[in-house]
Amino acid sequence: MKDAANESNLQAGLKDWIGLAVLALPALLVSIDVSVMILALPHIGVSLGADSAQQLWIMDIYGFMLSGFLITMGTLGDQIGRRKLLMIGGAAFGTASVLAAFSGSPGMLIAARALLGIAGATVSPSTLALISNMFRNHKQRSLAIGIWFMCSMGGMALGPVVGGAMLEHFPWGSVFLLGVPVMALLLLTAPLLLPEYRAPASGRLDMTSVVLSLCAILPAIYGLKEVAKQGLQSMPILAVTAGVAFGAMFVRRQRRLANPLLDLRLFANSAFRAALGGMFGITLTGASMLFVAQYLQFVQGMSPLQTALWMLPGVVASMAGMLLSPLIARRIRPSLLIGAGLAVSTAGCILLSQVGSVYGLAILVIGYILFNVGAAPFPSLSSDLIIGSAPPEKAGSAASLLQTSGEFAFALGIAVLGSLGTYIYRYQVTGIIPGDMPASAAWASRESLAGAISAAKSLPDPTRTALLHGAREAFTGGMHVVALLSGGIMIGIAILVVTKLRHVRPIGQNTIGETTLDMEMKSI
Repeated sequence: MKDAANESNLQAGLKDWIGLAVLALPALLVSIDVSVMILALPHIGVSLGADSAQQLWIMDIYGFMLSGFLITMGTLGDQIGRRKLLMIGGAAFGTASVLAAFSGSPGMLIAARALLGIAGATVSPSTLALISNMFRNHKQRSLAIGIWFMCSMGGMALGPVVGGAMLEHFPWGSVFLLGVPVMALLLLTAPLLLPEYRAPASGRLDMTSVVLSLCAILPAIYGLKEVAKQGLQSMPILAVTAGVAFGAMFVRRQRRLANPLLDLRLFANSAFRAALGGMFGITLTGASMLFVAQYLQFVQGMSPLQTALWMLPGVVASMAGMLLSPLIARRIRPSLLIGAGLAVSTAGCILLSQVGSVYGLAILVIGYILFNVGAAPFPSLSSDLIIGSAPPEKAGSAASLLQTSGEFAFALGIAVLGSLGTYIYRYQVTGIIPGDMPASAAWASRESLAGAISAAKSLPDPTRTALLHGAREAFTGGMHVVALLSGGIMIGIAILVVTKLRHVRPIGQNTIGETTLDMEMKSI
């Protein structure tokens, strides 16, 4: 009876669920802002006269700033107040959105996108940490995090679709103005619907740690992105090396501080380590998504908007999986659900490895659906484990660590899996390039499938047909290898989860107030 009374007291009310919608909308917006630039960038380049280097910075600066400031903002929210920081970030995001929409030069747009990234870094850790405050009941918290992740992932898919629709009827600046009404709604409703939380006895923000974290994250992310574009060149390797060196200095300083920017004691919990490591591995396989998108555009000849629409079923499957996983995990152990899901995802990878260069659209769509729906339980359930296993005063720090590791994993996945697929493409395509092809066309064809398609336009018909067929076959071969390697990663994560998280009981079946760490100690 006492447990039932406690359960009732922990139940979130209607106000909390409405507050969740207020938190989910900014998360949706931040993820849309990452992907909407895929379609907007060509329009921006023409309108502002941005050269290729400026266009790259317009695209990449948002992600750099977002990943660089996540840890700082997560800890800052714990110290000054999570709702307060979220509102400050929302106001900054809305202001930067207006600046970006009406930018008159590439430099102004790059600066506005940088501010958008810093403001966006306040959203994810603050919203996830606030969810842990609002939803103290384990069943409700896991469902709330599933809904939040559904919106966050959905934004990545909706970005190209929304951007394509808006660019059909409005100037390119309109894609940035999407953020203004959402952030205005946040600022108006947050004081009424969202609780404030500030960690008790929190110390001052250590600015040396902030600088060290930026010096570790930014060069490492930049270097990994450049490795994906250029291969193993000296500058990207030096950048990654510098990031690792500063990272070691950052870790050493955190161990000495009484109030560290990142509390390394979180890693003492093996459930935390397993969930975070598994999430890192899952995010590594995100490179497969880029190969699927390029296959649809360059092999099947679709427009970017058509590509987004054909990929939408897979993303909808992922969103549905994230929403339903917390409900299913109330009846079976999370480790079994995650393991079964990753087996489905592996089957999807195997299907993707069977896609042909001419036929295979149906196989690709089905494989991509399986890949996404099978991987969906892990982000939803492991995020609940990560946030739930941290002390309440460290929830923001734990959330920021989850988001930062995801940024690293995605960049590393593109660098490693993307480079592997590119290597296989270049190795195979070299053998089919005609000897009488102009040197510039031959070089472009070796660089990428997009380069081969561009070079083929100036070639006579028999040569053009042979080059396009061979280049598409070579690209598809690279995609096959990436898909199979992604499947292998999925199997490895499934083994990790089933062995390391087997003690975690179905959601809601632990004693009221019992944490993941408590359950872990009981299992030893």
